[in-house]
Amino acid sequence: MAKRRKLVRTSPDRVFAVLADGWTYASWVVGASHIRDVDEAWPAAGTRLHHQVGPWPLHITDVTSVRAVIPGQMLELHARAWPLGAATVRLDLEPVEAGTRVTLAYDLTEGIGRYLPRRVQTALLGPRSAEMLSRLSDIAVRRRVPAVYPQTGTSMPTVA
Repeated sequence: MAKRRKLVRTSPDRVFAVLADGWTYASWVVGASHIRDVDEAWPAAGTRLHHQVGPWPLHITDVTSVRAVIPGQMLELHARAWPLGAATVRLDLEPVEAGTRVTLAYDLTEGIGRYLPRRVQTALLGPRSAEMLSRLSDIAVRRRVPAVYPQTGTSMPTVA
């Protein structure tokens, strides 16, 4: 399993808020180009988001589903891009004094990628994982969270 770590200078709650918003998936996942739909209960175990991978018009239409979740701590996904394959992607969030240590673990489990030796998978996925963590960090640290939902005027949950 290829692993990358990054210190994100904000709370685990703010990092998890990005992961919990399925509509941001294409903003931090390298290669994802469009989110078509997100199950209402995302990121509960078993829920899915429907996405496209790759540039238009050559994109692949597929889904990513949640395998396991511990809010504020961990999210494990089954990410598909068939016929290329699928992967298990796990993000662990660990609170540290300076913010959150995010560990991204990536394992090619289906399709042609699973036949690559682990060290080759790690070499190929390392730069992609580093970019994904950088994007996730930028969103978690810099995005503004409105105090109320614009459509209804009701209060939004606060994220420190």
